[in-house]
Amino acid sequence: MAELRPFRAVRPQRDLASRIAALPYDVYSRSEAAAIVKENPWSFLKIDRAEVQLPDEVDTYDPQVYRRAADTLRQMMEEGAFIQEEKPCLYLYELTMNGRTQTGICGCTAVRDYETGVIRRHENTRREKEEDRVRHVEACRAQTGPIFLTCRDEKGELAGIQEREKQGEPLYDFTARDGVRHRVWRIAEDPVIGHIRGIFSQIPSLYIADGHHRAASAVRVAQKLGAGQMNGSRTDSRESGEAQWILSVIFPANQLQILDYNRWVADLNGKTAEEFLEALNRDFLVTPAFGEIRPEKKGEFSMCLGGQWYRLREKHARDLEDPVKALDVSVLQDRVLAPILGIRDPKTDARIRFVGGIRGLGSLEQMVRSQGGVAFALYPTSIEELFAVADQGRLMPPKSTWFEPKLRSGLFIHRI
Repeated sequence: MAELRPFRAVRPQRDLASRIAALPYDVYSRSEAAAIVKENPWSFLKIDRAEVQLPDEVDTYDPQVYRRAADTLRQMMEEGAFIQEEKPCLYLYELTMNGRTQTGICGCTAVRDYETGVIRRHENTRREKEEDRVRHVEACRAQTGPIFLTCRDEKGELAGIQEREKQGEPLYDFTARDGVRHRVWRIAEDPVIGHIRGIFSQIPSLYIADGHHRAASAVRVAQKLGAGQMNGSRTDSRESGEAQWILSVIFPANQLQILDYNRWVADLNGKTAEEFLEALNRDFLVTPAFGEIRPEKKGEFSMCLGGQWYRLREKHARDLEDPVKALDVSVLQDRVLAPILGIRDPKTDARIRFVGGIRGLGSLEQMVRSQGGVAFALYPTSIEELFAVADQGRLMPPKSTWFEPKLRSGLFIHRI
């Protein structure tokens, strides 16, 4: 069963929260992050992506980048931009986007739950991205970005607590430039905290929605600290104990929205457009459309080729008994990307790009018109499909889910 623990959060002063809060570090390129920090020097990206404070010739993974991150966090705490709670608390974190609201509970989940499979994943991680966050946590002695988790709330117990605890005045209430409203409430009363922890103690599984690399790096740091060694220096028991907990925000699954995660391929693998369409016809009914179209249901795909949109419908049944093969992203990979376009490993092939649904279908058409190739729009993966894959200990193909809205970094920091 899942464990949730309150913690003494380091968090922004109320009047600085909107300026400090930033989208996750991996949403931006280095140049994009640098532009944001130049415009808003308070942005938490100057800690999460500290290379933006250094000359361009300094490599993103240079040791001085991590030192700069730690120095910046320490300086902001000393200057009072961040404060630390006097006692361990939990928090409600509400995000509203386009009229939809989702509310999570922020606290710390257990490293041992990750190690034993109570916290379940659905994606592989890349070692170099893990190592980057390990070094960041080691330098800052803090987890600076929460893991986005979800769970079943079939009895509505979590939703009920959320509604009751949101009656008071929030700690933070601001609307970011992308139009997402963020509100945070503190839960400091021991009986309420105990009740929430009791609910989680009856939840058998938590699922990573976003933040696989942050989770894996937190576990690696905990393992290093548990062995009594980190960055070449001995660690004390307080560090080792705090590192056994992972900064997390947990949302009831029925509140979440998964958007499509689309694909663009740079070329047709040596085929003409006519040859490519003929190859598609073996497995799909291909119908031209007037203007951009979005898949209406599972098993449908939209395709943009030469500026023309098409609807693709499967001709043959898929393996519904296998939760991975049953995914639309698997069907596209197994029947189109690999056999026809030669994309054998989408994780490493430079010819493919993944485009989050938040960018809209227009971005796919623009890529095709400006750079050629072909683009595919998919029907969003469902949360039930994610659960089915994770419950079997399986992994989805790369870039199968795009959750919106994204959690902001900088609102909660867990010091270890």
